[in-house]
Amino acid sequence: MSIYRRSFFAALLLTTLMPVGISSQTIRTFSVAGFYELPNSGRHVYNFNVGWRFVRGNPVDAEALNFDDHQWPVVSLPHTVELMPCEASGCRNYQGPAWYRKHFTVDGHMQGKRLSLYVEAAMGRTQVYVNGKHVLEHLGGYLPFSIDLTKLGVKPGQVCLVAIKVDNSDDNSYPPGKPQNKLDFCYHGGIYRDTWLIATSDVHVSDPNAADKVAGGGVFAHVENLTETHATVVVKTDVQNDGQIAGKIKVMTVLRDPQGKPVKSATSTVLVASDASAQAVQTLTVKQPQVWSPEMPSLYTLETRLTDNKGHSLDGGITRIGLRKLEFKGKDGFYLNGKPYDKLIGANRHQDFAYVGNAVPNSQQWRDAKLLRDAGCRVIRTAHYPQDPSFMDACDELGLFVIVAIPGWQYFNKDPHFAELCYQDLRNTIRRDRNHACLMMWEPILNETQYPASFSLQTLAITREEYPYPGTFSAADGKSAGIKDNYDVVYGFPEDLNKYNQPMFTREWGEYVDDWFAHNAPNRVSRSWGEGPQVVQAMHLAMVYNDMCNTPRQFIGGALWHPFDHQRGYHPDPYWGGLLDAFRQPKYAYYLFKSQMDPKLVHPLAQTGPMVFVAHEMTPFSSPDVTVFTNCDSVRLIRYEQDTFIQKVERKLLGMPNPPVVFKGIFDNYQLRKLSYIQKKWQKASLLVEGIIDGQVVCTEKKMPSRRSSKLRLMLDHQGQALQADGSDFAVVVCEETDDEGNVRRLAKDNIVFTVEGEGSIIGDVSTGANPRAVEFGSAPVLIRSTIHPGTIIVNARVQFEGENAPAPARLTFESVPPVYPLLYQEKPWKSDFLSLSANRTFTPTLTDEQKQKALQEVEQQQTTFGKTF
Repeated sequence: MSIYRRSFFAALLLTTLMPVGISSQTIRTFSVAGFYELPNSGRHVYNFNVGWRFVRGNPVDAEALNFDDHQWPVVSLPHTVELMPCEASGCRNYQGPAWYRKHFTVDGHMQGKRLSLYVEAAMGRTQVYVNGKHVLEHLGGYLPFSIDLTKLGVKPGQVCLVAIKVDNSDDNSYPPGKPQNKLDFCYHGGIYRDTWLIATSDVHVSDPNAADKVAGGGVFAHVENLTETHATVVVKTDVQNDGQIAGKIKVMTVLRDPQGKPVKSATSTVLVASDASAQAVQTLTVKQPQVWSPEMPSLYTLETRLTDNKGHSLDGGITRIGLRKLEFKGKDGFYLNGKPYDKLIGANRHQDFAYVGNAVPNSQQWRDAKLLRDAGCRVIRTAHYPQDPSFMDACDELGLFVIVAIPGWQYFNKDPHFAELCYQDLRNTIRRDRNHACLMMWEPILNETQYPASFSLQTLAITREEYPYPGTFSAADGKSAGIKDNYDVVYGFPEDLNKYNQPMFTREWGEYVDDWFAHNAPNRVSRSWGEGPQVVQAMHLAMVYNDMCNTPRQFIGGALWHPFDHQRGYHPDPYWGGLLDAFRQPKYAYYLFKSQMDPKLVHPLAQTGPMVFVAHEMTPFSSPDVTVFTNCDSVRLIRYEQDTFIQKVERKLLGMPNPPVVFKGIFDNYQLRKLSYIQKKWQKASLLVEGIIDGQVVCTEKKMPSRRSSKLRLMLDHQGQALQADGSDFAVVVCEETDDEGNVRRLAKDNIVFTVEGEGSIIGDVSTGANPRAVEFGSAPVLIRSTIHPGTIIVNARVQFEGENAPAPARLTFESVPPVYPLLYQEKPWKSDFLSLSANRTFTPTLTDEQKQKALQEVEQQQTTFGKTF
């Protein structure tokens, strides 16, 4: 990695490479049910993730109060029904029912409060029971649902049971609907997102999905008439009264600028009848607005507070918004805040992660967004479902536009009920995500699916009905029914531009498969394959990146498929086309993307500035050519401290900002041997690369060949975030095998054994290949999860088979911090609740060879129809 001159990067290196204490980390907060916490608002939020009994399978009467669950392990959410190895594609994950049971008691001081359970997502067909009574069936795995516990008789001081049955089995009656053995991702099971207990007054701001009001419910803010001198923010607040007495309620709204200064406020009084709701509409005018953009993601905050006639706070929260104006101007392309905007190059994003499937804590959601923004991405297309709310929060903060999709992939059920469920998913998605600054477009159709025109026109109508204001846009494949003359943006490829009048965006680019059965492609490279294949991947993506930029303004950009390696249903190989692997360890192509950022950009959170990266390891098997990724004007390479070579970055008027620089025939391993073996000057065996702007060296990287493996090195890769002691947060710790000088031994083949002391545990064991973990391309990652007690965590790493001349072990110490929200639980989680889930698995085929072949042929045909080698 290059040496950045910016102090932010230096601070980040100190954070990740040294033992980490609390003072060097950031404690991040995320929204809950659409709100950030507003102190003294009357709303109390409890982390409900801890203390769930869990079992795979479907035991009889598991919902009953007197059911004996004491032998079930106690787990914390987010939770996956089964840990999996990193290479577990091809329907190797568990599909079927599983149960979660939680006994809890609400604190007595919540007496008189309205209690609700908010579940961000549970995979598949979900049945919810409270105190043995069935209260809800929820279909689908990507959107929230809530339960009014007070109406079910739950009271503070009373022991209560919530039992939830989840089932991620194939089910074509609700979207996505496609069986997993024909799916390009996986239905990882479980309650895999957060759960919350929310206490408010009987009079409260409604949950927009529970309220089920068109363009209503909750808080809904939109921006009008944005110019450089002023903007108008219109805020609708829906007040629900679940009490027995009507009342006059004050709705107080304060708008604060990105620095926290109040710039405008409004107070309205609404009369709310018993068991009814009322809406307050307030207009706030902002002078000299600080606009939101990917380069400067300025966020305003709306503070909403409800009070009674005595001034007592009843409910409230904070909503973050961005003041920005999006325009799609046909052949003139995309405009942001009144000005033409550059190509929007970004990536798609699945929520898949190593071992845990979709059960990814908020910290890792933020880390994903941060890595993508650091790579220069400015737009993310959600694939192929709404993402975790914390990921949307992170995109607001980091400056990543988001194209929000509803659940769907290459499947349409002609039963009208299926379409109705799609429509409801769309409404719920819009109601959940409508206030986000990062929102760019809705994708209200089913990805790569042949649906009737009536479906796409109805989803478009619903989108405009649920967001009936300027600034709402929809995108879909131009060649699909009902799209060409109706949608705001069409998906397609540059050669299709003359077929449409709308702006065009490529929803997935980078693929170059030999066919859609084998899936051999230069962009699909496991990081473990080493430097040669990684260079091929990076140079292939550079070629396509360049073609994407060498287009007229009507072509507004595209999203790479796919920045992270992930598991798939229909293919035995994971998708290896990521810029980073499933642990988020970068491949060379990551730095290719990063080198496309403007070196002059100063971003409040992303790594920016001049950079050089040398895609070469100086091994006996390395290429004679040395490839360099940089955003500087030219590169100077000094070989073995004596030979100097200079090359300019060959930029063109149209094309990628910074093409790779290739020094042909520079490296010769025999010359390297001469320095080391004959002249005994191995210290001079180096490649020093300098990035030059305006004649000045602004960044450098020095590469040396790794000598013999001598020691291990541990790094906390958590993007400077604090690990929260909530029983489910985890961080990636990376063990590198190095020589005496700290050069990573990319060809090492040891297995690393990890142990943990203190307030942490290891996710996975030998059955998942997690511990011991094989060294691949010089490193072995491990996932370290927090306990529910803040404190010191010590990670130890050693090679599996130690010896006199084996690499020396390593030790890393860091701290976890108290969770942001108080934990509500009765039973403490088992420290090893994840470990044994994959042990002693058996598999019984459900398809004959003929059925399997037919299914794969169907997938190949569908992929050929919608895919493109671009």
